[in-house]
Amino acid sequence: MRRTKQASPLITLSINGNDHMAVVKPFTTLLQVLRDQLGLTGAKCGCNQGVCGACTVLIDGKPARACLSLAANCTGRQIVTIEGVGSVAQPSRVQQAFIDAGAVQCGFCTPGMVLSSESLLAENPKPSVAEIRTALSGNLCRCTGYKRIIEAVRLASKAEAQP
Repeated sequence: MRRTKQASPLITLSINGNDHMAVVKPFTTLLQVLRDQLGLTGAKCGCNQGVCGACTVLIDGKPARACLSLAANCTGRQIVTIEGVGSVAQPSRVQQAFIDAGAVQCGFCTPGMVLSSESLLAENPKPSVAEIRTALSGNLCRCTGYKRIIEAVRLASKAEAQP
């Protein structure tokens, strides 16, 4: 008996406010689609086990691990990558706070840290240091002791309160 090769399904993903078509196999991850098909390389492939947070994206406003999220399960959801937050000319308040606080070193963890911080501040505009630490606990950074990252989130929370 000869097996016929089935075509991979074509799905539509809403990423950074735009619809994108992607061809996926059943176990294609969102991270693979973002990086390999769409050229959105801000989400990094770190541990590929959902532990380090380098692949963090926002799905319906909540931080999610793109390396563990099946692309096919993300249809009908709103996905935001670091490319959808601010720009070089107009960084988001969190991105600007990371710059101002000197919270960026090698930059590998920064996209995930920024997206987790954006989500936290959207839910809780005035978080305590303990709440910031909890929100960032899924994002590992090998370069810092997190002090400047926490300072950046605190700075961003103050920046939002201003008119």
